[in-house]
Amino acid sequence: MALLESDMETLKLGEEAKDFTLPGTDDKKHALQDIAKAKTNVIMFMCNHCPYVKGIKNRINRLRDKYSKEGLVIIGINSNDAENYPEDSFESMKKFQKEFHIDFYLYDETQDVARAYGATCTPDIFLFDEKLKLKYHGRIDNGYMDEANATEHDLDIAISKTIKKEDIKFEQRPSMGCSIKWKE
Repeated sequence: MALLESDMETLKLGEEAKDFTLPGTDDKKHALQDIAKAKTNVIMFMCNHCPYVKGIKNRINRLRDKYSKEGLVIIGINSNDAENYPEDSFESMKKFQKEFHIDFYLYDETQDVARAYGATCTPDIFLFDEKLKLKYHGRIDNGYMDEANATEHDLDIAISKTIKKEDIKFEQRPSMGCSIKWKE
């Protein structure tokens, strides 16, 4: 497991989300413009086997429950090479999504979407407003894999401020996690 930080340079704050159409675990194709119509939209690059993703599962579920009535959509995207990491296969994604309260879990088989966003690790979290402008890119909190260590709840604050159309004025610290498993 290679620990990496988010690439904070590819997609800059205020830039528009990169468009995509990807298959979901519901066996339908989903275009970004069709599914990200909320006040706030989280795009989280994730996978099934990463201990960092598993470590934030309960926190993501709580955020989803907390903000669902206020217009939060959470989109998970798995860009890992499933051929060399079979636990990240599309069929495994369907089982894994049952543990998360995310709205969509999509498969980026070509890895083009991860490259367009500059995603490097799992989880890699991007928060967009209703106009799909990047408002926040960073960690969920400072607890990483261990929720008990979390004292700074960055994503929760960023979601709340985005819903209220307030500026996010704190330092956005990169997410850390396993590297995306790139195809050769």
